[in-house]
Amino acid sequence: MKYSAKIEVSLKPGHSNPEGETTARLLKELGYTVETVDVSKVYTVTLNASSATDARAVVEEMSKRLLVNPTKDDYTISIVEQ
Repeated sequence: MKYSAKIEVSLKPGHSNPEGETTARLLKELGYTVETVDVSKVYTVTLNASSATDARAVVEEMSKRLLVNPTKDDYTISIVEQ
């Protein structure tokens, strides 16, 4: 079966987010009343697996091996059958 996985990777609280800080500053300069901006990455992966459980296990492994730095990143995974 074919599955689509979304992996959202964001910084853990307390870690510097220079891209978010720059974006917040520029938005303020444009007159918007924002307090903070958090920037995250979203990976969309299409894969074949025998079940949603197997797809989640593979995506979890991908995340831990390449997509996420567990020292500074939090992440969430969602799996949808196509």
